[in-house]
Parts: sequence; C-alpha cells; structure tokens
Amino acid sequence: MNFLANIINIKEIRDKVLYSLIILFIYRLGSHIPIPGVNISQISELFNNNNVLGFVNLFSGGALSRFSVFALGILPYINASIIMQLLMVIWPSLKEIAEEGEAGRKQVSQYTRYLAVILSIVQAFVMTLSFKGFLLDDINFIFFLCYSVACLTAGAALVMWFGELISENGIGNGASVLIFIGIIAQMPMYISNTILLLQSGASLIGVGILVFMFIVMIAAIVYVQEAERKIPVQYAKRVVGRKIYGAQSTYIPLRLIQGGVMPIIFASAVLQFPLLFIQYITYEPISLFFNTYYQYDGVLYNLFFCVLIFFFTYFYTAITFNPEDLAENIRKHGGFITGVRPGKSTIEYLEKIITTLTFIGAVFLAIVALIPIVTANATQITSFMGLGGTALLILVGVAMDLVKQVDTLVISQQYDSLK
Repeated sequence: MNFLANIINIKEIRDKVLYSLIILFIYRLGSHIPIPGVNISQISELFNNNNVLGFVNLFSGGALSRFSVFALGILPYINASIIMQLLMVIWPSLKEIAEEGEAGRKQVSQYTRYLAVILSIVQAFVMTLSFKGFLLDDINFIFFLCYSVACLTAGAALVMWFGELISENGIGNGASVLIFIGIIAQMPMYISNTILLLQSGASLIGVGILVFMFIVMIAAIVYVQEAERKIPVQYAKRVVGRKIYGAQSTYIPLRLIQGGVMPIIFASAVLQFPLLFIQYITYEPISLFFNTYYQYDGVLYNLFFCVLIFFFTYFYTAITFNPEDLAENIRKHGGFITGVRPGKSTIEYLEKIITTLTFIGAVFLAIVALIPIVTANATQITSFMGLGGTALLILVGVAMDLVKQVDTLVISQQYDSLK
C-alpha cells in the first residue's frame, strides 16, 4: 500500500510513472498493427504449435506472431549491446572511449544504436523471407520485401527509442521494462491455454504442482536477488582540514548476482538468433540436427542455454566489477578489509569472493531456467512451456528493480524536503 501511496502522492514519481505508461501504451498499440500482405491466422498457428518460436514471440509481447511493425521488438538493441560489450573487451581503443566520462559513454551508446539499426535491417530481411510462404495471393513479393524491411527496421528503431525514453525520463530500465510488459501481455494466453488443457482432461493435480513450483521459484528469486555478501571494511583515523575523523567500521555489499536479469536476457537473445537463419540452410544433416535437437524442451538446447547463462553471468560480472579499482578506492580512503593486507592480498581476496558468488549465481540462474521445463514434462502440463523460468526471472527481477527505484526516489524526495 505504501508503494502505491508514494506513486500517487509524490509528483515526481507520479509523473515518471505516467510518462512510462504512455510510452508502454504506444508500444502495445504498435504491436497490434500488422504489416499488410500476410495471412496472420496461419502465422499465429505456427507460433502456437512451436515452443521455441513461442519463446521468441514472448520477448516481443506477441508482436512477432502478428507480424506487426514492432515484431523485432527490443532484441536487435540487446544483441547490439552484447556485441559492443564484447568489442570493448577485445578492442582497447573502444574501451578507452567508454571510460572518457559522460561524453565517451554517449559515443559508445551512439555506436550501439547504429549497430542495432544494421542488425534490424538484417533480421527484418531474414524474417520477411521466412514469411514468404504466408503471403496473400495477390501480393508481389519484391514489393512486399521492400516495404516489410522498411517497416520492421523503423519499428525496431522506434522501440529502441521508447526504451531510452523510459530509462531517461520514466522509471526503470527501458529495455527490461519493454520485455516485462510484453511478457505480462502474453500471460492471459498461457492461462487460457491451461484452462483448455483442463477442459480436455488434463490433470488438475499436475496444474497445481506447476503453480506451486512457480510460487516456490518466485520466492527463491526474490531471496537470491536480495542476497549479498558483506565485506567488512575498517577505516583508520584521518585528518581533513582542522577536523579529525575517528576510526569507523562499515561494509561493502556484493550482490550474489551482479548482473541481475541481464545475463539471462543476453543468453535468451543469443539462443534465439540461429532460428532466423536455420530455415535457409539446405544441407540436410544440419537441418535435421536443428529440427530434432533444437527444441525448447530438448537436452542439447537447454545445455547450450546453461552454458550461455554461465558465460554471460561471468562476462557481465567482469565488466561491472573491478577488484583492483575497489581495492584502490579502499586504500585511498585509509581503509582495509578486516584480516586482509592492503594491496595485492586485498585484490586476490575480492577476486576469490566474487568468483565464488558468480558461480553460485550462475548455477541458480541455470536452475531457474530448467525447473519449469522439467516440471512441465513431468506433469504433462505444457501450456506454460513457452513462458519458462527465464520469463519468470525477468518478471520478478524487473518488478523488484522498479520497487527499489521508487523507494530511492521517495528517500531523495524526503531528503530534499529537509534542506
């Protein structure tokens, strides 16, 4: 209740929430505007009968199954962000630009936008070719290809802009919020599919087990997202001007999952990428391999998913947490970690802790991704198969981030009122 009261009563928060809601309304409106020339009912049937495609469709909020102007969604921008992060690791000059303060970050953001548009053009071209078999009889394919690629690219650029507007002027991380609202929009479909399964004779106990598992997972996600390792730091007495500041003890909180929901979003985006191109590979062994093993509930598919989750968890931690910088900051302020020598020993101590935390976090993310699939196969209730633990983690993670941001704004407002 306090959360809602703060949103209603505090003007700054209310304005940010209203701004975000307006952007999200436009986004959802655009996701229902189809590009003319294709048989929408046949495309929807294709996505409903394929769990992997249903999972891809989830990230666009159903826009892909309607072949709307926003069918590409925010994924081109996410893929571009992944590529730019990787380039900064292997290309030192790009990393130097990013470290040049606000101007450098803006320059890298601009490069990311350009790359996102290029990826959008490629994905729009491939997607249009993939829907060639769903064209209406009186449509010229070349003409359709031209305006479809133009519409899809423009739509992806607009969605990318929506995400940035939410991040700058609204509330929450724009890209995550867009994925969040897309998943929420698909929930009624999953619920209705479950009701249809029950009406056709599915086990009510199986549905109960699946729902119970989702509740347990939500509780576990909240617990792990809030979990942190507190590193005790002791500061010695120091003189600043004419004042003497006494020794004090504090701690540095290290989150169990440094990247939050981003590693699993990145892993999902990469996992979906081969689906755009595999249908154009005519070599039969490769086609047979993907058609047989690259299934949402397949062992190989989920093994690859777990590998990507581990990779991006470690990768995201590596680019967001620097033990050397942290150790140097502690030393500059006259502090030291209790029981650890300053310098190299502190760096090694921090590296050991963050490596352990990252491993535990990656294992948890992989378990979250796999449990719904295992439960669905065990209970034979497959109506939520496309949703999975990935979407659940995103929903809970983004919701918690939104609550934290509102709380931060409330504290800031209270502090300003005391001035």
